[in-house]
Amino acid sequence: MTRSTRDRIVGESLRLFAERGYAATSVAEIEAAAGLSPGAGGLYRHFRSKYEVLATAVAEHAARTRTHITDTLAEASSPGTAAPLEERLAHICRAGLAKVHEEGRLTRIFFRDLSQFPELVALVREGLLQPMFDAITTWFRAQPEYAEADVDWPAIGAVLGGAVVHYRLFQDTVGDMPGRTDPDRFVASWVRLSLGLLSVPSRGATAEVAEVAG
Repeated sequence: MTRSTRDRIVGESLRLFAERGYAATSVAEIEAAAGLSPGAGGLYRHFRSKYEVLATAVAEHAARTRTHITDTLAEASSPGTAAPLEERLAHICRAGLAKVHEEGRLTRIFFRDLSQFPELVALVREGLLQPMFDAITTWFRAQPEYAEADVDWPAIGAVLGGAVVHYRLFQDTVGDMPGRTDPDRFVASWVRLSLGLLSVPSRGATAEVAEVAG
């Protein structure tokens, strides 16, 4: 399927911003990458500025992430899905790894360039990052096996979700896997830790551990 000129501008600008940085990328370079005559003003037929291209790319990625998360959770929680818990956990973990990897370009832009645009930082936070953590919390709470687990689910979501995000960020930025652990071993360990929540200590005991740690 042929992409529209607008979509090419958004896609190529995101690639260039990720590779070279927002400030170092000119409108003419975006136009050339998108198949337009560089410097002829073709970008301005679709966007008012380079910033609007960036803002559009961020907004579209955030919207796509919300849809993807909803679809993934629906698939994993479908009544017709009678897979063992271990398989469901592995599916969620792999979906999370894939999503973070998919957003690799946006992630590089986020850490390098978005500090100058607080409104876009807020959009990434609320539209892309927090929904991923909220989705993990929602999913665990919906699994019948965890109905009796007496845990702080938002905190558990932060720990398990943070592990997934860190694994891919480390791989994408450093070029190696954390602890040189391949994805299959990471997923297996993530599942094993998640299964450990089926027999967790009471909140009182957890509070005592937290007090000692503090």
